[in-house]
Amino acid sequence: MRQIFFDTETTGLDPDKGDRVVEIGCVEMVDRQLTGRHLHLYLNPERDMPEEAFRVHGLSAEFLSDKPKFAEVARQVTEFLAGAQIVIHNAAFDVGFMNAELARIGAPPVADTVASVLDTWQLAKELFPGKANSLDALCRRLEVDNSGRTFHGALLDAELLAEVYVRLTRGQHSLLADDSHSSGNEMVDDDLGPFDFGALLLPVVEPNATERQAHQAALTGLDKDAGGACLWRRLEGPQAVA
Repeated sequence: MRQIFFDTETTGLDPDKGDRVVEIGCVEMVDRQLTGRHLHLYLNPERDMPEEAFRVHGLSAEFLSDKPKFAEVARQVTEFLAGAQIVIHNAAFDVGFMNAELARIGAPPVADTVASVLDTWQLAKELFPGKANSLDALCRRLEVDNSGRTFHGALLDAELLAEVYVRLTRGQHSLLADDSHSSGNEMVDDDLGPFDFGALLLPVVEPNATERQAHQAALTGLDKDAGGACLWRRLEGPQAVA
């Protein structure tokens, strides 16, 4: 399956109020392997850059003044996205901005170009309910190195998102292959059989008498609260109930 990890930076939060896309970052993955293909564009928003937006991504109106306008690169972007599943963190935001830009030039919306859209923010909410699920939070939780993320940047965020996605969906430990994996014969987790944990020599630490007593007291409290249905007591056998 071909996937494109996609991110934008903008002049603000609301395309309906005139905010525009100023940066697009796309990273391609095929069958859970990064291909090395990417698309990275800075865009002239044809308007000023609010200070609050500049503090987020560090892109000034002066820096963007000689960059192409969206209309000039729209075909390049849609061709890169065509037929792929688009993976976005908080998809409603980026798709909303892209659709607004496409509408300005009379082009069809994103959904007419791509195969589907996957929102990793929604996926993370299902996997980690009640927890912070920003991209930074997921990088910390999943041990993805985002130390280079001083500012928000569309290409860097798309690369980080690819790494986060693979870890969210039980992929490789890292997408960054070293020289020993340059032959094109890399194995992915989906190709591996079940891991034999019995082969591991794990230390067994026996509890002391005080710890055993505390454990039994905790089980007694659970058993009382559960009306005699404490599963741990059943697993430990009849002797634990005495």
